[in-house]
Amino acid sequence: MIGVGIIGYGYWGPNLVRNLSEIPGCRVIGISDLRPERLALARARYPSAKITAECQDLFDDRRIDLIVVATPVSSHFRLALAALAAGKHVLVEKPFTTTSEDAERLIEEAARRKLMLAVDHTFVYTPAVRKIREIVAAGGLGDVRYYDSVRVNLGLFQHDVNVIWDLAVHDLSILDYVLPMRPVAVTATGLSHVPGEPENIAYLTLLFEENLIAHVHVNWLAPLKLRKTLIGGSQQMIVYDDLEPSEKVKVYDKGITVTEQGAAAANGKYQLLVGYRAGDMWAPQIEVTEALGIELRHLMTCIERGETPQSDGIAGLRIVGLLEAATASMRARGRVIELDSTRWAA
Repeated sequence: MIGVGIIGYGYWGPNLVRNLSEIPGCRVIGISDLRPERLALARARYPSAKITAECQDLFDDRRIDLIVVATPVSSHFRLALAALAAGKHVLVEKPFTTTSEDAERLIEEAARRKLMLAVDHTFVYTPAVRKIREIVAAGGLGDVRYYDSVRVNLGLFQHDVNVIWDLAVHDLSILDYVLPMRPVAVTATGLSHVPGEPENIAYLTLLFEENLIAHVHVNWLAPLKLRKTLIGGSQQMIVYDDLEPSEKVKVYDKGITVTEQGAAAANGKYQLLVGYRAGDMWAPQIEVTEALGIELRHLMTCIERGETPQSDGIAGLRIVGLLEAATASMRARGRVIELDSTRWAA
């Protein structure tokens, strides 16, 4: 039996506790939060769990093997480090930490103590994204040429992170999981429309050496919620709509062909002709399973077998590095930030 303690019972905490409570061989031992009203809700829903305002109570409880940190990102490093020091495995809500240095420190501590360290990149565990990775890995798209995503809604406004750290982190984790290559440069622009608050709209572009470009539009001020991604390849293209109830992933046999034709012009170049190809569309069968449940079951298996999770600390570090670079570019009005594509390549 794996005992779990959850720190933070706010927006995401109840989903974590609910899913953990449904996993065989897993038991929610304790829930911690600083707000009395949240503790009252947790106590009413889970009367058998230890409900406390002191997270140290969870660190000290020998029945707890895994600590889940679902608090504002500014507290992630401190709480995760304390949990590791107490000998607990750790799952940290996204984004992992506020700096790459803090992420590296947690990775080192977990490795030294031989403990599991994971980051809650939930989209990595969605059946739809896993299917997209499968199609890309099998070469179904051909050479991937672009990734274009819109992830917008009205709120929820965050006070400690900008919209890139809140929303674009999902697309960065998807790109990190789906593509076999790493970006070499990033540029971003964005603005805040609320005085004294972080940027609420941003446009992020990632450049790759393989003639691939990725673009992500994130916005807290949109009149409706959109979660749509286009992935274009030389052979086929994918439309991924996370809000679609059934056919979330659609694969289109569409594209272009470029050929040289005719005699050489005066400058020695042949005329290029672009042709268009339009074939069938098919929607692969996607299992209807909550991604968070898949993720948490995967983590329980990793703890039992001593395996490395898919969304481990190294993956979290790579995403934090991209978020830092994107924020630096945005603050410099879109300056291109070169990346070391060999760093954290594992």
